Amino acid sequence: MAYTISLANQKGGVGKTTSAVNCAAALGALDKRVLLVDLDPQGNATSGVGVQRKKIKLSSYDLIIGRAKASEVIQSTGFKNLSVIPSQISLAGAEFELIDMDKRELLLKNALDEVADDFDYIVIDCPPSLGILSINALAASSGVIIPMQCEFYALEGLSQLMLTIKQVKKLYNHSLEITGLLITMYNGRLNLSMQVLDELKKYYADKLFKASIVRNVKLSEAPSYGEPVIYYDKYSKGAKAYMDVAQEIVERTL
Repeated sequence: MAYTISLANQKGGVGKTTSAVNCAAALGALDKRVLLVDLDPQGNATSGVGVQRKKIKLSSYDLIIGRAKASEVIQSTGFKNLSVIPSQISLAGAEFELIDMDKRELLLKNALDEVADDFDYIVIDCPPSLGILSINALAASSGVIIPMQCEFYALEGLSQLMLTIKQVKKLYNHSLEITGLLITMYNGRLNLSMQVLDELKKYYADKLFKASIVRNVKLSEAPSYGEPVIYYDKYSKGAKAYMDVAQEIVERTL
């Protein structure tokens, strides 16, 4: 049975998709069978693993509205042990189409149950919002990874996200836990970064990943080549950091 992890943060530009793609690829490199689910209408996780969106026939949109089964939507990638359920812009309309559906919060969970035994990990890239798509992702997950930058507004957004996670746990998914907080785009030379990190350590010391993702040129370049960073440049700081995070994910989810 797969351990399902959502990467969620309602704030955009925090490295959520970068982390979803690279954590999934790194887990695959550790000999884990991984399914990456792109639940963001922008589809950046899809292109980030080399899938051309114009060639997609079935997507996460078809899956969540019940038009297709998970087994029909899954695509292989060119990377070790990594498959993907791709996304298209049509997914943006799902928010409205799901309004009248029965048990709409559990549609993704029910759809993924079909393939849960085929993978060790299912990694879900959530959209930058706390709407019905993110609720579906959280309801389908065993754990949540929260990527966040070391800035003041990130702390404000974290409290809102924690409330949402608490509500989803209460209403739809009693087993939902926070797998960890992942610091992204870290710059240790900035006083603000160190201050925010110290603040997080006060309240979430046991949840913070040991590895932080520093600002790295190779991480920024890799998506334009349709490759996770461990394949684009396995010797880069970004590749090493995400391999460390993947190893810690395995340790935390045993």
